[in-house]
Amino acid sequence: MTDRVAQFVWGLAAALLVAFLVFTVGVDQLTTGIGPFFLMALLLLGAFGAFVAVLNRARGGELLHAERAATIGEPGAAHFLFHDLRSAPLWLVVRLYVGFAWLEAGFHKATGIGWLDGGGALKGYWTKAATVDPKTGTGPISYDWYRQFLQGMLDQQWYTWFGTVIVAGEILIGLGLIFGVLTGWAAFFGLLLNMSFMLAGSASTNPVLFSLAILLILAWRVARYLGGDRLALPLLGVPGLGRPASRTWGGSGKTQPAPV
Repeated sequence: MTDRVAQFVWGLAAALLVAFLVFTVGVDQLTTGIGPFFLMALLLLGAFGAFVAVLNRARGGELLHAERAATIGEPGAAHFLFHDLRSAPLWLVVRLYVGFAWLEAGFHKATGIGWLDGGGALKGYWTKAATVDPKTGTGPISYDWYRQFLQGMLDQQWYTWFGTVIVAGEILIGLGLIFGVLTGWAAFFGLLLNMSFMLAGSASTNPVLFSLAILLILAWRVARYLGGDRLALPLLGVPGLGRPASRTWGGSGKTQPAPV
């Protein structure tokens, strides 16, 4: 084992992070034209090339494989993504992307009207979602049980306080993912909110964030490593964390990290 794979991953993570920053910030600030989009395309192409190189090394057997004794084998690429600490930079980028998306959504609601001042915006959202078109007999919600659930919350006027819960939840989810504190739980509650919005008939970015949240939950032991969980979870006594067999994280040539 060499540290070339770790170098590939760091390069890929850096390319993805720069591409994300260019897309979310730079495109709006730079002059209009093909320049910013061309730059972003080059960065994404480079990131894709690095990712393909990593997968080729995985297929070649250079990456770690799961123990085969009394276990079902898994591809080297899957083990690398979900169990190898060298993939932590990739999950850091995913955490930042999802975390900033939630933080922006929560901040937008907190500084807007109708969420922290009586829940008028949430009332309108629930009302629209629970409405059924008399001509077609259908509405934004596909499941009657969920429509009845929202209607029940409307009848009980839960929107007067539930708006504050949503705003606080979105901000906490964002901060948890950005700083890597309680990463798995933050991803889970983000997934729960995404599912709630999609059940209410809202697509927007929810399918993408939902999919990334699933991946973060599957990879929580690696995704937490470059974050506060590296210190917080051991203090909380969370089981099943494991630790690297060597302090030289990133691969030293012969030492293989213990399963985490």
